[in-house]
Amino acid sequence: MDVLYFAWVRERIGLPRETVETGAATVSDLVNELSAREDRYAAAFADLAALRVALDQELSDFDAPLAGVREVAFFPPMTGG
Repeated sequence: MDVLYFAWVRERIGLPRETVETGAATVSDLVNELSAREDRYAAAFADLAALRVALDQELSDFDAPLAGVREVAFFPPMTGG
């Protein structure tokens, strides 16, 4: 699946996107897999309360299943103004 990173998440990881082979059942499982890769991923995912996730461009939550998902995007909360 494609994993996209936006704003400071992208800055901490150092990539705008990557293709990931995963057996993760949920978004949380994917985050755990990514965090175990390297310190830069662990730093990006250290505070999940500061992150939002979208699955196939639909806002979702970290307990959501990944079955059939083609794209996961991580980004900080957006503010309007």
